[in-house]
Amino acid sequence: MERIQIFTVIDMTETNVGRSGEAKQRNQQANYNTVVQTAGLRVNPMPIALECKVDVVDGIGFGSSIKDKQRYWVFTFQHEFENALNIDQLKDDFDLVPIITGLDETALINNSAFRTKDSVETNIVFKFVDKEDLGTDK
Repeated sequence: MERIQIFTVIDMTETNVGRSGEAKQRNQQANYNTVVQTAGLRVNPMPIALECKVDVVDGIGFGSSIKDKQRYWVFTFQHEFENALNIDQLKDDFDLVPIITGLDETALINNSAFRTKDSVETNIVFKFVDKEDLGTDK
């Protein structure tokens, strides 16, 4: 199993709210669904965890316009096929995918899309996780 973490300043809170739910929670769930579906273009993602954090984001890899203390989400998933994905593929798949803004994000998002290739506007970052880093055995 290969594990990947997605860091984003786009609110992707998993609310499990459908069409009849409150608009904000519906939109948060829509962003979560977008991430899972986009990750699923090449593999079958199996979600492990989704955390919302507030901390200094310098050094995570976001664009230069996203700095200092921000709210961000960390989505960890695994898939069954080693080496089926690489960072360039994820960047290609996610770049310019539409998202919903104006939720609980603190970063200024200038357009309603994931940005993976812009040195100023990058709002989503991908990292491969070694099983040791998650406290589990290999």
